[in-house]
Amino acid sequence: MAGPRSATDSIAISVHGPQGVLDLLVPAGATAWDVAREYATRAGSQSIPLIYTRGGATLGPDEVLADLGLESGDLLVASPSAIREDMSSVRRTGRTPRKAAEEPSSAGALIAAAAALAAILAGMLGAYEGATWSSTVIRALLVAVVVGVAPVGRFQSPRALAAPAFAGAAVFAVLWDPAPERLPALVGATALTAAAVAAVARALAPRADEGLRVWIIAGCAVFALGAGVTLLGWSPPLAWSLLTILAMLAARFVPVLVVDVPDQYLLDFDRLAVTAWTARSRPKARRGQLVVPERFITRVATRAARLTEAAALAIMVCVPLGALLLLRVVPHNMDRIGARVLAVMAGLSLLLVARSYRHVRARLFLRLGGLITLAALVLDLAPELSVGNLTLLFGMCVVGALIMVVAAVATGRGWRSVSWSRRAELAESLSGAAAVAAVFVSSGAFRAVLEWTSSNAPS
Repeated sequence: MAGPRSATDSIAISVHGPQGVLDLLVPAGATAWDVAREYATRAGSQSIPLIYTRGGATLGPDEVLADLGLESGDLLVASPSAIREDMSSVRRTGRTPRKAAEEPSSAGALIAAAAALAAILAGMLGAYEGATWSSTVIRALLVAVVVGVAPVGRFQSPRALAAPAFAGAAVFAVLWDPAPERLPALVGATALTAAAVAAVARALAPRADEGLRVWIIAGCAVFALGAGVTLLGWSPPLAWSLLTILAMLAARFVPVLVVDVPDQYLLDFDRLAVTAWTARSRPKARRGQLVVPERFITRVATRAARLTEAAALAIMVCVPLGALLLLRVVPHNMDRIGARVLAVMAGLSLLLVARSYRHVRARLFLRLGGLITLAALVLDLAPELSVGNLTLLFGMCVVGALIMVVAAVATGRGWRSVSWSRRAELAESLSGAAAVAAVFVSSGAFRAVLEWTSSNAPS
């Protein structure tokens, strides 16, 4: 059956060149440059030749074998006269003439973040009841959605990343209802709309963007949480407690999930493949001969970096949002204690988890998320404190920050030492455990159990 090959398939080909015939078993995702470089390495040549098909057509360096329709047993020709590049310079510099993987642009990310922030502010502006500008704002947001998902023009990737924010803001402005019991459904509908627009933008984009993938996953998760709590008739504090805790725990598992290395980069198919080709002429297995092209390594690392950055940005939004809404809707003093403990521990957990990230922007996003969560708690505490207590709290924060700076300088950025790393790991585990335990109180479950036992106690 004819059809596209997967990246894990292998193709057995013969390459004829000036040094003789070389039989290769290569992944279907390999390019003509990979075949030429492998031929030059095996043949001991100092130059990399051009690769031709049996009919004489020249193969470009970036052309993938699977896309050319090559099958096992096909023949390729290495030209002895047309030299692509000196092999010694490749070995010395480690560079290839292939175009490097596109790195995420800082300017594009800044444009997308600014556009998303403008969309959120516009959605809040359009949510005012009775305002004359509400309909105009909603129409402008919808036009921005259409422009954002259109796969034409410059800054296509930043526009696609910001389009879900505009769609969510439009739905938020249309469905806005200040009743606390309707907020989970409202936030869920907003998140689902953003996920749907992200899916459309990802389908229309020429390249699958990792940020749009995070939009889809996060939007569907928030929708399932908000809609599930509403349909089951549970209290809104439970929804916001779960949103805060799940986003906090996601920061721990993101680095494990984003790195996905294909099997052909980890396995030596020369040793494992048993086909008609290998049965006829089995190549000698040689340890250390498995060659992973630099382009593939760059692609895996770049994809993981983009996913980590996008996931950290989503966590930076979800944790403070959940803490803010939780502190706003908690009705009882007992539940409020749990909500405040949850906000403190979630913020501290993000600050401690950020130390294990080596991606600069992802680490910055997590730290900002932790600080915003702690700031939300301070704003919740401010009305209950007198001027003197607020001054004391501010002074304690300043003194504590100075002490931490002095300690960090004195220990040589001490998180990198083994002893400080163990202390940080212990503090991170304790803060995470305390945050999970606080959900039982902040959601009202502890109060419900206490009231039930009090009402059913023997007289």
